[in-house]
Amino acid sequence: MRIALGIEYDGSSYCGWQSQAGGLATVQDTLQAALSGIADESISVIAAGRTDAGVHGIEQVVHFDTQADRPLQAWVRGVNALLPRSVVVRWAHPVAEEFHARFSAQGRSYQYLLINRWMRPAINAGKVGWYHLPLDLAAMQTAAGHLLGTHDFSAFRAAECQAKSPVKTLRQLDIRREGDMLIFDVGADAFLHHMVRNLVGCLVYVGKGRYPPAWTADVLVSRNRRLAAPTFAPDGLYLRRIQYDAKWGLPQQQDTGVVMRNSGAQHGE
Repeated sequence: MRIALGIEYDGSSYCGWQSQAGGLATVQDTLQAALSGIADESISVIAAGRTDAGVHGIEQVVHFDTQADRPLQAWVRGVNALLPRSVVVRWAHPVAEEFHARFSAQGRSYQYLLINRWMRPAINAGKVGWYHLPLDLAAMQTAAGHLLGTHDFSAFRAAECQAKSPVKTLRQLDIRREGDMLIFDVGADAFLHHMVRNLVGCLVYVGKGRYPPAWTADVLVSRNRRLAAPTFAPDGLYLRRIQYDAKWGLPQQQDTGVVMRNSGAQHGE
């Protein structure tokens, strides 16, 4: 039997999603241990995406195969009883053997939350990015427009990226402001390693006035990572949603807008 799960997690205390040698804490290992406890057999999961250390997940999707005959709710409530507070199963759904969490995905969306004020965040530390100088939202929005579409995104990929092709289709790169928080909504067919954080880093460079909006087009065409901005911090990045064909019948949650609302005023009232 093949089961798909929707997973939410706080990545702050994990060394990323993927299992690693040396006993490092990862979300994958944590989830597999809980699933194995319910199944009474070793369970390995395959995820739609592999987030980095410090990156969070709102609805990561995984699948696994098992011989265990369990009620569907055992894969939700039972597994959640064995998971730490930082990881939770949102839903479980039986799927056909042809379903693959990664290869059946038609698109992925991320959200980056950036506090833009002189004072660093405290309560939301680790959950939001931060930049202390004023950022020009209009300039950033113009710069983002140069990046939409199907392109070679080599200038925005990490050196260790294992993707076979750097060509991706960036479907969405929207930026808006709510109080002192900038919200980046990013959607594509698939992403390169560090691609979202590198996009955010370049847009921040434009926002602070280091380069004009057209600079992002020059970086894109160059396909040279060294010409782009440094990779931005992982803290404010959330894997928000994985898109699948409706034929799989996954009970995915509706998009609710912003991951978290800004709870602090500009001057800390």
